[in-house]
Amino acid sequence: MKTRKQGRERRKKHIRKIVSGTAEKPRVFVFKSNKYVYAGIANDEKGVVLTSCFQPKKADSMKDLAACVAKFLKDNKIEKAVFDRSGYKYHGLIKTFVEHLRENKINV
Repeated sequence: MKTRKQGRERRKKHIRKIVSGTAEKPRVFVFKSNKYVYAGIANDEKGVVLTSCFQPKKADSMKDLAACVAKFLKDNKIEKAVFDRSGYKYHGLIKTFVEHLRENKINV
């Protein structure tokens, strides 16, 4: 029987085979710990993380996290990005984060 962590790792590997960020369309990724939610922007062609932000793990703080990511993208004149949910299911905090990114005019 697979554990929850093993299931997430399997989904993560499957997603990363497909999703890749470029300079024109970077990859936005998320990570959830017990206390915080982290989001970052990566250029996979060069293998660098351009920026990262974190907020406490609460639904109302996802708006601030999405605003931080959107501000960086807008400052660098990037309107499109690909989203890497890092193996997490698309609901709850992850879904809220993406919805707020879209509200900030980032095409994900």
